[in-house]
Amino acid sequence: MKTHHHTMISWHLVQERFRAILLFILFHFLFAPIVGTAQDNDSKAPYGTYLGRRIAPAMTHLAADWLIRGDRESEEDPDRLLSHLDLKPGLLVCDMGCGNGFYSLKIAKAIGPEGRVLAVDIQPEMLQLLSRRSIEANVENIDMILGTTTDPKLPDNKVDLVLMVDVYHEFSDPKSMLEKIRKSLKPTGKIALVEFREEDASVPIRPEHKMSKRQILKEYEANGFQLLSQYDGLPWQHLMFLGPKD
Repeated sequence: MKTHHHTMISWHLVQERFRAILLFILFHFLFAPIVGTAQDNDSKAPYGTYLGRRIAPAMTHLAADWLIRGDRESEEDPDRLLSHLDLKPGLLVCDMGCGNGFYSLKIAKAIGPEGRVLAVDIQPEMLQLLSRRSIEANVENIDMILGTTTDPKLPDNKVDLVLMVDVYHEFSDPKSMLEKIRKSLKPTGKIALVEFREEDASVPIRPEHKMSKRQILKEYEANGFQLLSQYDGLPWQHLMFLGPKD
């Protein structure tokens, strides 16, 4: 009986250690691309580069809770960000890379029932999470769109604003995506681009998940966009408004 009991305890310890190792691996691979620091080693990047910038891996739906973490309010000040988007009732706004809808739900309330949010993501699991959250919040003016890595599936010449919060740097095909987004905008439409500041070493985000203003302008100007305005008052991020050159 003692031997059996000792064996049971040993097996229990093995299971606990296995669980701990598994949790460590999950945290490393799901969250390490987003938070913390790491060397910007191009030899470790299977995602390619664009105009000299290493393209970052996209966050999966398994880490979606990070998008609604409690610290996000203090780290990003989303209310201040939204106050600079000039949201009005009746607008058609795209939340590009919407995830589980952190911004989609806020925008939907700001533009009222006469407005629509086009919530785009390439992961159906993210859209399912957003669907559940919108039902819980009793929000009905969100259209969920399953896009691809080359096409967000937006209507042509209809969109007033495309909001991209910490997502553009993960586009595996930026050129194709910007071409489609440009076609979707009204003549007065614009992009609100939000990216963690590469220029600020105190922002605790991995280098491949940051962008400098210089790199942003380099990529957008190469794809027919121009800088309209910018806001530098967010805690960790750039907020830049870009529109078609013509």
